[in-house]
Amino acid sequence: MQKWILTATAAAVLTALAGCNSDSSDDPATVAPAPTPTPTPGPEVTTPASISLSLLGRYRSGVFGESAAEIPAFDPVNRQILIVNAQKGAVDILDASDPAEPVLAKTLTTADVAPGAVVNSVAYRDGLIAVAIEAADKTEPGYVGLYDATTHDLLDSVMVGALPDMLTFSPDGRYILVANEAEPSDDYSVDPEGSVSIVEVTDRSLGTVRTATFTAFNGREAELRASGVRLYGPNADIASRNLEPEYIAVSADSTTAWVTLQENNALALVDIASATVTDVLPLGTKGYGVSTNAIDASDEDGEINIRAWPGVVGMYQPDSIASYTVGDATYLVTANEGDARAWGEDNDAYWAHDPADAENAPGFVEEFRVKHLVHVGGFDRRAGDDLPPQLRQLAAGALLNAETFGYCGATAADPGDCRADDMLGRLNISWTEGYRKDADGAPLLFDASGTQNPTGDRLMYDTLYSYGGRSFSIWNASAEQVWDSADAIEQYLASDECRLGNDRSIPCATYFNSGHDEGDAFDSRSDAKGPEPEGLTLGKLGDKTFAFVGLERMGGIMVYDISNPQAPTFVDYLNSRDEWSLDPETNLAAAGDLGPEGLVFVSPEDSPTGDALLVVGNEVSGTTAIYRIEQIAE
Repeated sequence: MQKWILTATAAAVLTALAGCNSDSSDDPATVAPAPTPTPTPGPEVTTPASISLSLLGRYRSGVFGESAAEIPAFDPVNRQILIVNAQKGAVDILDASDPAEPVLAKTLTTADVAPGAVVNSVAYRDGLIAVAIEAADKTEPGYVGLYDATTHDLLDSVMVGALPDMLTFSPDGRYILVANEAEPSDDYSVDPEGSVSIVEVTDRSLGTVRTATFTAFNGREAELRASGVRLYGPNADIASRNLEPEYIAVSADSTTAWVTLQENNALALVDIASATVTDVLPLGTKGYGVSTNAIDASDEDGEINIRAWPGVVGMYQPDSIASYTVGDATYLVTANEGDARAWGEDNDAYWAHDPADAENAPGFVEEFRVKHLVHVGGFDRRAGDDLPPQLRQLAAGALLNAETFGYCGATAADPGDCRADDMLGRLNISWTEGYRKDADGAPLLFDASGTQNPTGDRLMYDTLYSYGGRSFSIWNASAEQVWDSADAIEQYLASDECRLGNDRSIPCATYFNSGHDEGDAFDSRSDAKGPEPEGLTLGKLGDKTFAFVGLERMGGIMVYDISNPQAPTFVDYLNSRDEWSLDPETNLAAAGDLGPEGLVFVSPEDSPTGDALLVVGNEVSGTTAIYRIEQIAE
């Protein structure tokens, strides 16, 4: 029997009729060159009282778990969807002239730019397709390719920074901005510098490439850490190598960009005209010790247990970001997914590496379960299994602050029931944060009795840092939080109002916090990042702005009216996964859409049907889903 601990009333969902579910062949159809279509007259621009999603069409790649559908873009002139297919390392071009029956028309490869290169991101504007291209060796500089949207011919290409992970056109169309994530090699032997490339677009070609780097912050690492920016792991004292750009939002006037630095839990502020990173803005943490920020922290308690956990915080660590304006003010919307550095985790040599020589370990893994962190027997019981050598170099074990964690039985020398599987034991946290330090940042050591002792060998954790905020947030232009969805997503998924499937008939609570690659997997993601909001896009209908937020693990799209940044309201949730009890890998055709990664809003005036649409790339099911956005009048 499930135990329900609900700390807030879940918002009621608007019911909607499910749309047609049309699947397409994996093979390219024979499609004649598209003529310039006659635009379908759109409806008179009005402001809806509300909106509702229904599935209109779906293209299936037929590939499970290989990221065969990730980031979408939409070309309204040729009526085509551009979808990044990481499994092919290319862009699939879908004919969406009939969105209920999308078909694969062509696959755009990038071998003409660089051999062995793969595509990470795609964007469309004014007859042009821009593609972010990762080099065969991801630590080497990547490329931006520019293609004609009708002929799909390569027009131009330029070199940018290492691992260009996301790109976007500026609103004025003058620039393509590229987030060069610059991840290290798996053994950390190479760690390139993160950057943001600003590429001029002129005359259907690419002009000057300017690079906004973080080198000006080298030597200011202590200042950044003191402000709350996470600099950690190898090269923690070289800001330009430790900061990793992920996703970009641009101001309406095309002068400023905000770039998520996901692992660093911060945003970079970029002046576009000078191609300069002007500031790195920390995002802070979300305290799970209050009832409005409650979470379910265990995947093995057999129940829905949403409650407050004093001493536990979430690092927002957003993936995607978007901007919009209200009046004269710019606001930023983030999907607070969370992410850990986990390099070398599949390399036995990393786990076997001598902690005394941790600086030369072939990798770095920061994630650790609470139950393993604070075991009274210390760390060595995990040696050779999942004990990071860098953690073992710091100390032989760890304790919990009894004043904070006394509620779950912690004493100075013993974590008590805090490490139990139905308490905090299963929760994945970062061992790099939360332990007590001296003024120079070195760990203060304690003996096994919990007494501070310079000759001791135990860390003392005052706070446990988990990944992501299990939410989406709105921030002002200075990265000050205006609003956060708090615990609303998990509370809604646990509520009686929430329903799954295209006919909205399956109780969400039956599959609460499920994993996107599993069958009947109740509660399997509670110990990690919960429903894991990752992708988002914004859409304007009349005078209202709506946020569409994809839940990567639980699946489905949440819709909020964010017209008032201080008081967004829940509007709808649709999860188009219809089969939940069977293994999706062997029952892919029946499963539906798994793992929404990227989303794009199509306005009524750009839509082939005259209705607003939402296009979603689902990385696990390899499906591209097209949703109709029904506008509901008063």
